Order: sequence, then structure tokens, then C-alpha cells
Amino acid sequence: MLSQQLQQQILTRLGQLPGDICFYYQDLSDGSRLELSAQLPVVAASVIKLPVLVCAFEQAKQGKLDLQTKITLRQQDKLPSCGALKALHNGLELTVEDLCVLMIILSDNTATNLLLRLLGMDAVNDCMRCLGLQTSTLRRLLFDSEASARGLENTVTAGEMAQLLERLYQGRLLDPETDARMLEILKDQRLNGKMPFWLPHGVACAHKTGEDTGISHDVGIVYAPRPFVVCFLGQKTDPPRFEREMQDITALLYQAACQG
Repeated sequence: MLSQQLQQQILTRLGQLPGDICFYYQDLSDGSRLELSAQLPVVAASVIKLPVLVCAFEQAKQGKLDLQTKITLRQQDKLPSCGALKALHNGLELTVEDLCVLMIILSDNTATNLLLRLLGMDAVNDCMRCLGLQTSTLRRLLFDSEASARGLENTVTAGEMAQLLERLYQGRLLDPETDARMLEILKDQRLNGKMPFWLPHGVACAHKTGEDTGISHDVGIVYAPRPFVVCFLGQKTDPPRFEREMQDITALLYQAACQG
């Protein structure tokens, strides 16, 4: 359990930031928690890719989807910003599992929309509801400017992302083997400038980031001696300031976890 002094320090630091700042911490050894606006829905940005990953593996478990099915990359599939597929040649064949990996470790937007079209948005939402996530919602494809102009935004909460991650860690989300595979993918994350920034070399962090204008997120599991879930979500904020707090607070939580 975190000391009262550290809890107050964290909440004070987060409270000094502009915008909607959401935070959730849970010690995975004793279940103790600290939260701030953890049930507030915020624009998901790329954190929505975490439930998409879970939905893909859930459909595979149910036999509705083969993760080794080949998908052919076309020019019209390519999206800007994050990822590698936008720079690769048309006609490239990738498996569904390849798309899942790229969607997480490089936050590949092209891979994400290919998966969403394959899975169906309703299936992702149904999956979240079945897993007990009642607020987080997928409402549009990435880079759908028409839907965005109509005010449709994908949303998540810090508390629900933490709930998903806790069950993933415990092997109680889908099944132990499937959960372990998803954690392997999340641990291979290459966008590590936020939560893991000050963690010692070799400390695993299974996480997913998100960002957009005025938005910065990072949610994940830190494999400290006492492992913990931590979720940072921020909108209408100052991303560089918030990201420095993510780095520092995660380091403080890691130090506390090492002290038993």
C-alpha cells in the first residue's frame, strides 16, 4: 500500500495540471488503489486499440476468426501518422496476428482500421460489455473525419482500462494462454517515452499509449517486485507537462513497489 504522503504527492501533482486528468493505480499484490476521476470518459485516441486487441483474440478463441488469415495491404488502406504499414508496398500480405502486433507495438493506424473492418465495431463494443466495461465505447474508425465532425469519438475510462489490465495480468480475461500472448505483445511496446521512461533497464512494462491534440495517455502494467497497474488519461491538457508527470509518478510508484 502506498504511504499517505506519496498518495497526496501524486494527487497534488496531477491536480496542478490543466484539463481533464484521470488516474488509476492498483497494487496487484494487495489490491490497494489510488484514483482520480477514474470513471470519467475521455477521448480514447490510440488507447482504444487495447480493447480492439482483446476483441480480436476473443473472436479467435471462439473460432470466429483465424489469426493466421492473410490480409492484403492496399493503397486505400493506408493512414497517416503512427505506424509502418503506410510506408510499405501495396500487395504486402500480413496475418491478422501481424496486424494486432503492429497495432500495439507501433500504434499502427492502418493495421487498426483493417482490424476494425474485419471485426466490426459492434463486435468490439459487445466484447467490452461482456467483459464488464460499461462506459468505454468505440464509435468510429480512425481518421473518419465525417464521423468526427458529427461529434462521434471513441472513449475510455481509466478505471475500465485498469480493470481490463488487471484481469489480463491474472489470466482471467479470456484464458491464461491467450492472456499471456496479449501481454507479450503489450510488453513489446516500442513507444516508451511516457510511463517506462525512468524505469530501470530490464523492467517490463506491458502498456499502450495514445495521443492527439491536447491529449496524452498511457495505460499498463509495471512488472516491479510488487507489480502494479497504472493508467494515465489526459484531455484538454498540456501533453509535455502531463507526460513528464507520467514519467516521474511511474518512477515513484516503482520505487515504492521495490520497498515492499
